[in-house]
Amino acid sequence: MIEHPAFTVEEWSVREVGLHLDTLAQTESIFALSNGHIGLRGNLDEGEPHGLPGTYLNSFYELRPLPYAEGGYGYPESGQTVINVTNGKLIRLLVDDEPFDVRYGEVQDHELELDLRNGVLRRSLRWTTPAGRTVRVSSVRMVSFTQRAIAAISYEVEAIDAPVRIVVQSELVANEALPDQGKDPRVGAALSSALENEEHLSRGTLGLMVHHTRISGLRIG
Repeated sequence: MIEHPAFTVEEWSVREVGLHLDTLAQTESIFALSNGHIGLRGNLDEGEPHGLPGTYLNSFYELRPLPYAEGGYGYPESGQTVINVTNGKLIRLLVDDEPFDVRYGEVQDHELELDLRNGVLRRSLRWTTPAGRTVRVSSVRMVSFTQRAIAAISYEVEAIDAPVRIVVQSELVANEALPDQGKDPRVGAALSSALENEEHLSRGTLGLMVHHTRISGLRIG
């Protein structure tokens, strides 16, 4: 339950002021983006920490067996579960070789805004590294309503107090580890590492990964 007074009341936006790691799972749901085809939970750009990482495609699922001690007429043999697809929204930032992580150093002026009029998620903050260097980070995330297969992120880093060496890495990660979702061993066994790699390619600024699900046979690239 979210009990802190973090959300402001505005006509066309939902805004969280401050960073509250104990309610990440809830805020990730509130700041999720979707166009009916692509769904992105409102995870932090750097990926960790997280409550529940989530990148989804409509109708992309995996089958899981439903064994019974005693079978019967009409009992389903399998169930369908929407699964995480390859996560392409991860952005790793290094400031003078120190990885950006909100759990280390000092975070100031952290703010998330879900702009309902323009359909984008905005994030801004200042981060001081353990070594004392300060940068301002701003990002804008969107999923397109005209081209349903497109999601985009604008990511900006600005040095504040002194020149710093900046490295920004965009990553594609498949089969992300998920928190324990229950005590049913059938679900965990079937959905663990549900994506199998078919092809991967890295050339210049081009990155390609193709996977398929082990049981349902759906493909994604």
